[in-house]
Amino acid sequence: MRATMRRGLGTAMAAVLAGCLAAACGGDGGDGGGSGPVTLTVDVFGEFGYDRLYRQYEASHPDVRIKQRKVSTLDDYKPRLQQWIATGSGAGDVVALEEGILPAYMQQRAKFLDLFDYGGRELEKNFLPWKWQMGVTPDGGQLVGLGTDIGPLGLCYRKDLFEKAGLPTERGEVGRLWPTWDAFLATGQRFQAKVPKTKWLDGPTAVLRTTVLQNAGAGPGYSFFDKSDKLVFDSNPAVRSAFDTTLKFERAGLTADASVFTPPWQTALKRDTFATVPCPSWMLGGIEEFSGGFGKGKWDVASVPGGSGYWGGSWLAVPKQTDHPGQAAELAKFLSGPQGQVGAFKDKNTFPSSPQAAADPAVAGHRNAYFGGAPTGRIYGATAAQVKPVHLGPKNEDVRQAVENVLIAVGQGEVRPDDAWSKATEAAAKAAR
Repeated sequence: MRATMRRGLGTAMAAVLAGCLAAACGGDGGDGGGSGPVTLTVDVFGEFGYDRLYRQYEASHPDVRIKQRKVSTLDDYKPRLQQWIATGSGAGDVVALEEGILPAYMQQRAKFLDLFDYGGRELEKNFLPWKWQMGVTPDGGQLVGLGTDIGPLGLCYRKDLFEKAGLPTERGEVGRLWPTWDAFLATGQRFQAKVPKTKWLDGPTAVLRTTVLQNAGAGPGYSFFDKSDKLVFDSNPAVRSAFDTTLKFERAGLTADASVFTPPWQTALKRDTFATVPCPSWMLGGIEEFSGGFGKGKWDVASVPGGSGYWGGSWLAVPKQTDHPGQAAELAKFLSGPQGQVGAFKDKNTFPSSPQAAADPAVAGHRNAYFGGAPTGRIYGATAAQVKPVHLGPKNEDVRQAVENVLIAVGQGEVRPDDAWSKATEAAAKAAR
């Protein structure tokens, strides 16, 4: 998930440093004493774009060293974090909470610092209203997490493979090929008729996640669970429509059946395995990381079928098990602040949840060299402006993973397409228990 830093940072850093001194960072009563620098551990998954920010923070905070622990996928991160929080030991001083797992940790609020106690109330203006509200407990009494990115949608495609198939390669023309997902499927059938050794899509998981959130945002405002956290997988038209759309690609044999960020998906990015992938802004960093020199200049970004939408986004929280609460809270505030979000976008294309950051020229005017100079600030900014938040239940990620496994099994011939919906409904019910 994410991008470098920037003009105006000196002012922001001075403000952060002043706030740190005011809070007695580096040795307040809660953080303990000691003669050497304190090491703060940050737990993340995917690409957050924080490496340069860490170095800048350390430069202005000589009493702090930062250690990042990163895993590639949320599916790998989730069980580790669950164990750390459940046992009260092992978690970083700052942890990332992705939107799908955030609701579960809101139910465990007592295990996290209340960031209102660390100057959090003054920060509300730095976030989109819905992003801020999702980091606050439903009763408004505790600030569990500070927002990082949101995931406005685009569609990444391989220009060289499009040219081979006789399709347009210029991003504006490409976007006009697929105003709808049915048009996207038809274009994929044309593509594979010309380039049969390459699949049109990476797999069903990205399409399902994209279309569920698009449909839910345009419709009821919830997906697998309603706003009372009741499972509505089999009765929510937004979910059924997304599932049926995804199943069409599996029936047509248009996907490589890879799941985002898994080792097979990472390996495929160094080959001509697939030509397109639904691309929230944070995924650009992953494509660049795993495709490397092979993919530079071959990938570009166009508009997503079906209009606007988003997928993903995270918050930073501080577990109570930290030995350095004041310093950890200050680091979380710095990383999630407007200038921190600008820096993360510049490094890894994680689109800001801060309106101030989104309006910064470094974001709004950004062009991504790896993706052929694509104006990613403009592309994702236009989508972000239309984002409508979707309620997710505490068991959302368990249900999502179970349903995706059914769709992958269809592609592998283990489940008949005609049985897929009933199998997915059973799997969802089991996962929601």
